[in-house]
Amino acid sequence: MHKPIKEMHPPVFVATHWINFVAIVILMLSGLYIHFPSFGGFMSVARGCHIFFGVVIFLNVVFRIIAAFFVKDANTMGSRETDLDIKNFWFQKENRHQFFPMLRWYLFMKKDYPISAKYATLQKISYMAIAVMLLCVSYTGFCLWGVTNQLAIFAVGNNLFASIGFGAVPGGGALMATRVIHYIIAWLLVIIALIHIYIATMHGMSAWRMIFLHKEDPDAGEGVADAPAEA
Repeated sequence: MHKPIKEMHPPVFVATHWINFVAIVILMLSGLYIHFPSFGGFMSVARGCHIFFGVVIFLNVVFRIIAAFFVKDANTMGSRETDLDIKNFWFQKENRHQFFPMLRWYLFMKKDYPISAKYATLQKISYMAIAVMLLCVSYTGFCLWGVTNQLAIFAVGNNLFASIGFGAVPGGGALMATRVIHYIIAWLLVIIALIHIYIATMHGMSAWRMIFLHKEDPDAGEGVADAPAEA
């Protein structure tokens, strides 16, 4: 199994990962306080932090999606050769037919690491789902924020959620359905983040050093091919 190398995670994506990490932690803590204010005098700060970092994570995920079409990184395990990052999220011959072998590896039913591309099939699916969920949780957040919820693009969402009646309770208000959807997506993101942390740590701290410090392990480059020299 190859350890992470710098070409797999360019500095710009290390930065977006850091921003996501900080924003999610603060959003989680401030959201818990807003929902369960266990002590007084902090609500305005919690709401301010929640709104600010909600905007930050929305802009960050939009930037990350756009950057995937322009930033190059290593697409294949065992090579320092780079290509557009977006190719990591399409079908690749390097990890074709690896879905079930990778699933068995995650469940400790397979010893050999089956992946040959940068991301396994499950990773591609989960990362794309996370991007969609972050956009959805941002949208519902704007639907709830008093400054933006009267704008047409968000008002139509509130009306749609209210018409579905999902989560509506007596006295819950017109935005209760939107709040419930916002909570559900937020908790799903927290659960996925915890699973992501577990998987990133299950075979050592190499991934942590790379994604947060942009540092390779001393032996990370062993057996890794250099990019071919340009003519």
